[in-house]
Amino acid sequence: MTAQPPSYPVTDLFIIGGGINGCGIARDAAGRGLTVALAEMNDLASATSSASTKLFHGGLRYLEYWEVRLVREALIERETLLRAMPHISWPMRFVLPYHKDMRFEGDTPTSRLLGVVMPWMKGRRPAWLIRLGLFMYDNLGGRKILPGTVTLSLPGTPEGAPIEDRFTRAYEYSDCWIEDSRLVILNARDAEARGAKIMVRTKVISALRKNGLWEITLDRDGQTETRHARVLVNAAGPWVGDVIQQKLWINSTEGVRLVRGSHIVTKRLYDHDKCYFFQGTDGRIIFAIPYEQDFTLIGTTDAEHDSPDHAPVCTDAERDYLIDFANRYFKQDIMAADVVWTYSGVRPLYDDGASSATAATRDYTLKVDANGGAPILNIFGGKITTYRRLAESAMDKIADHFPGLPAKWTAGVALPGGDFPHDGVPDLIDRLRQDYPFLTAFWARRLIRAYGTEAAEVLGDAREAGDLGRDFGATLTAREVAWLMTHEYARRAEDVVWRRNKLGLRMDAAQIAALDAWMQADKTELMKAGE
Repeated sequence: MTAQPPSYPVTDLFIIGGGINGCGIARDAAGRGLTVALAEMNDLASATSSASTKLFHGGLRYLEYWEVRLVREALIERETLLRAMPHISWPMRFVLPYHKDMRFEGDTPTSRLLGVVMPWMKGRRPAWLIRLGLFMYDNLGGRKILPGTVTLSLPGTPEGAPIEDRFTRAYEYSDCWIEDSRLVILNARDAEARGAKIMVRTKVISALRKNGLWEITLDRDGQTETRHARVLVNAAGPWVGDVIQQKLWINSTEGVRLVRGSHIVTKRLYDHDKCYFFQGTDGRIIFAIPYEQDFTLIGTTDAEHDSPDHAPVCTDAERDYLIDFANRYFKQDIMAADVVWTYSGVRPLYDDGASSATAATRDYTLKVDANGGAPILNIFGGKITTYRRLAESAMDKIADHFPGLPAKWTAGVALPGGDFPHDGVPDLIDRLRQDYPFLTAFWARRLIRAYGTEAAEVLGDAREAGDLGRDFGATLTAREVAWLMTHEYARRAEDVVWRRNKLGLRMDAAQIAALDAWMQADKTELMKAGE
């Protein structure tokens, strides 16, 4: 007798894509009482959402494109998000050295306007304009936690020590750091805790409208499944266009523009904990950011990318561009040999017809198509800082299809592990080291920054390091990996050492291979334990 495939109840919302937009929408919808299922063809945050510059920021340079609404929304969100996830996000001060040769990128609206009214400026960014932009940045969104802009005299200061002596003045302003891939994981976990079904390594083969519903065919661990949903959400990021054309067979005039952003990581280049905002003579900007305690992150580039199916990599040309850019500022030049890691991600921007990748809008665009019956919501663009607002806007777009939908709720509601004051990390670290005296300072800080108030749950009843099982290196133990597999959807070593944490920077290839072998050997038993 042939076994019948399992039958699943109709889901209110089926989401394609396990990046920050998909997981953010899943959390918001599940918290409003909708039944939700989400399918991600790889690991959560395996594409764009783990390859950002790791900043919650308003986007200072977007003011030059007059994207005031986007910047204001992002600035307001910074402090909302800081309160909800103080373990994975924290304030950071940004140092913007000034020199008279700073220039606009040529096609910004501000540059064109100044070219008309002040032609003698010849595309330069004058100090007064930078200060005006920072004044707007300080005041557009309101601030209660983050300090405002100050002017620095660089000679003889820690901020001035690593950069060339020709820079004597700088502006210092506030933005925030975010552990981007952990943000995705925590949104998925919270969505699941509120009833959502999160399916990793589950590929959508097709989705068709039938009898007023979406019929979605999945490939899940080599097995075909069929699900039904009232509303479909296409949050596939770089693949949003491919889903429309190849999975849904829907005609659409909306397009996505793929822009690759690459980053390099070096050993730590300076001693303080502030970020540098560097401006080039070509009008582009890059950041140099303290990273993972012992490293410096430098990025990003903006380059057109031809296909989402071509894995983005930092090219030699992009690496050398970032090195040359940084070397115009730092006293001690860096070389290719100093780069310990590179990564690259593809931003799926809404195609607004901009003349360059840099000029393309970072705002999000949401489009509902209900012409064939069951509605689909397609998500174009967006930035990690505004993911929560995007999710609220997505729910507004589909609210008519769910009468009586409860109101917005996510603002200020803590993500898993984030239920403590925004400035409470030092106290949590001290308490963890008191409860687990075998932890080193690095180890304790890493655990709190990853798991917040759940760190003790990860360590359990361990009284010494040996109680945590096998040591894979760099403070990663079997007990933590088991937690990640049973609670955070990790399946392979790369999920752990590059997305749940960044210990890949400290582990060698043999250690990572041994971790992967262990995970595959123990996967079945661990998955059962986590059910």
